[in-house]
Amino acid sequence: MADTFKIVGLMGRITSEIVTKTILDILAWLEKHHIQVVLDSALQEPIRDTGFNIIGLQFSQLRTMGESCDLVIVVGGDGCLLGAARAFAKSGTPILGVNRGRLGFLTDIMPEIFSSQFEAIFNGEYRVEKRFLLDAVVERNGVPVATGEALNDVVIHPGKAVQMIEFDLFIEGDFVYSQKSDGLIVATPTGSTAYSLSAGGPMMHPTLDAIALVPMFPHTLSNRPIVVAGNSEIKVVLTSGAPQVLPHLSCDGQASIQLAFGDVLYVTKKPHKLVLIHPKEHNFYESCRAKLG
Repeated sequence: MADTFKIVGLMGRITSEIVTKTILDILAWLEKHHIQVVLDSALQEPIRDTGFNIIGLQFSQLRTMGESCDLVIVVGGDGCLLGAARAFAKSGTPILGVNRGRLGFLTDIMPEIFSSQFEAIFNGEYRVEKRFLLDAVVERNGVPVATGEALNDVVIHPGKAVQMIEFDLFIEGDFVYSQKSDGLIVATPTGSTAYSLSAGGPMMHPTLDAIALVPMFPHTLSNRPIVVAGNSEIKVVLTSGAPQVLPHLSCDGQASIQLAFGDVLYVTKKPHKLVLIHPKEHNFYESCRAKLG
């Protein structure tokens, strides 16, 4: 075994018995190879309930795990890895995803064959990929009132009401258009195969330094997605809408932030990047063929 990953963090979301089994299998593999493990403290009780011997295991809060680990293994779906990305981007801790979700664009290790892939990865045979995240800041009367961060996308939407929103879009201070639509998706290359794709946005290779702006059901035939440079400052001014509409902002589909007309949203690239570890044979285009048909 190479000495690259001496201390490994392990996290996951216990949603079923098969997820628990995968976590236990990985714990056993790491123990067999004499690798020090730091387990997400949220897993301590579920793992103890299985009868697994947890003596000698270290536990850590998710927010501090990245500071003590050389690698974090995430067991779950892409949603679970999105949360890990937001937690560990600042520390630069590499993340390896084991898929227990559906598509698995980000969590690309299959649990049925994880041991052979782990053997290769822990012997130094892997690919490193860096993905950028987005910062979102909402200002009201010139004062910041909410912030968020996203690996996939920042989305303005009408919340519970099915009503159109009117807003002005600016890129690097230049006026682009006034639009009336259900909202706007601001997507990274990572997010281009997620919600943005469903709304008719372009697929972008994850290494591109670009951001896609995808309107949601615009009330015009000529309004199409726009791709801009990754370092662009994106500014959205909410101008008006139906009185019963309360626009919302979501980052990676997490809990919505309620907006008000007159609010200004700024979206910029985050200074810290997510570091993903892939098997050496990983191929983005093959993933697209297999997972999107």
